[in-house]
Amino acid sequence: MQTRCALVGMPGSGKSTVGRHLARRLDVPFVDLDQRMESVLGTSIRSYFEQHGEDSFRERETALMAEIAAEPGDMVLSTGGGIVLRQPNRVALRDFGHVLYLRASPDEIFKRVRHDKARPLLQVANPLERLRELYAVRDPLYREVAHFTVETGRPTVSTLVNMIIMQLDMAA
Repeated sequence: MQTRCALVGMPGSGKSTVGRHLARRLDVPFVDLDQRMESVLGTSIRSYFEQHGEDSFRERETALMAEIAAEPGDMVLSTGGGIVLRQPNRVALRDFGHVLYLRASPDEIFKRVRHDKARPLLQVANPLERLRELYAVRDPLYREVAHFTVETGRPTVSTLVNMIIMQLDMAA
């Protein structure tokens, strides 16, 4: 059985952490889109945002998403929180494999990321309000692209991985 799945969700929803553990359990490669972006850009996402703006970043992100989607073989892909904002990315994700939406409320996310200075969209006077605004726009897009939604509120990483593996097994 081929295992290709992508994790989508808000910044701080656990995509990278859960994705790394899921890939290890499934014994497939793990690709973190944000890490690959930073490698391609030669700088941090935050720095790129500051120097070139969000539109330029989203264009580069869309090109990289297309490249990764074209790579053959099994993998777990952790995407950036804004990947769903562009229609070509939503199409690429749906064609990529199983898409899992790691859903967390803005309040839960704020508790996790309130001290994180690396997230460019949250470097504002009221990050909780910003998270609520982002959630209002992105939640419907995550739902549109996702095959499965996994609530990430209280479960441990290992429990979330088990839940995802059960979903993938049922889909197979």
